Amino acid sequence: MNPRPRKLKVLRWLPDRWVLTRGVRRGRVLYLTFDDGPHPEHTPALLALLAKHRVRATFFLIGQQAERHPELVRQIVRDGHVLGNHSWTHPQFERLGLAEQRAEIERTDRFLQRFDGVARHDFRPPRGVMPRPMVLDCIRRGRRIAYWSYDSLDYSQRPTEALIDTARRYPPKAGEILLMHDDSVRSLELLQTMLPVWAADGFIFESLQPA
Repeated sequence: MNPRPRKLKVLRWLPDRWVLTRGVRRGRVLYLTFDDGPHPEHTPALLALLAKHRVRATFFLIGQQAERHPELVRQIVRDGHVLGNHSWTHPQFERLGLAEQRAEIERTDRFLQRFDGVARHDFRPPRGVMPRPMVLDCIRRGRRIAYWSYDSLDYSQRPTEALIDTARRYPPKAGEILLMHDDSVRSLELLQTMLPVWAADGFIFESLQPA
């Protein structure tokens, strides 16, 4: 299964200040991003692994989860990672009106600002669903949507060995944004194998910098 989403054929033509699908195009840099956290069991182990390999990443947090586990949000920031906005409750955005969508985003921003001082974070829509009115509203308000160019598929029911096989057969390219999650053990198991491989290939790992 090819890890590069079909939406890229359209999204790559949009300006980066509207929808980000790749990081800075310089050197051999990869951008690891993690959705759906923080999780009390899985996030600490993942942070330990990233620290061991001196990796900086971006965590797109669900506001409700962040409110439940503020100590993990503080650790993410303290370890040098960047916070992103993944809505307050992770709803099906296509079923919400624009005002409800905006409320989900803005409430999360207000909460995350307590930890990193950033008033407006990059927003990643739940499940990558981007209703047109929401996209246009984000553009009008100057809010960048952070998508991805490489899907690790770690949310699937496939065993970790299959995920590793896909990562080897379809290696990421410089500048790509990798979609991962920190609400299960799969991302940790995948990275335990692939981080040394990618580092040996000359990649370094950076956080996405806010627009």
